[in-house]
Amino acid sequence: MSITSEQQLFTPIKDITQERTISHQCGVTMNDSVEARCIAEILQQRPGIKVTHLPAMIRVDGEGKIIFDMAEISEALGREMTPHLFEISTSTHYGRMVMIDENTVILFGDMEEAMEYE
Repeated sequence: MSITSEQQLFTPIKDITQERTISHQCGVTMNDSVEARCIAEILQQRPGIKVTHLPAMIRVDGEGKIIFDMAEISEALGREMTPHLFEISTSTHYGRMVMIDENTVILFGDMEEAMEYE
């Protein structure tokens, strides 16, 4: 999804209302690169994932958790992707990022679920 001049990615401050709820959302922002485009292409096929292409960045947002499978990314990319290279590709994230093993990184929106891996 690309942002047009009629759409806004962020809500203006004057329109923000404070809610006392927990959203369980999580996401990453990546610098636009070959790796980021590959990751976004894989994730946008999953239900509950929203991918937003900005001029120099790609944003991926999800509910609950987002699973990043390094083998899947490596296959689509045509070269090895490790959790450490993945972290370099992500300029920022929100939620709790946990490296489960050498093949899986999970970004949790639900902090209680993430605590099971601590």
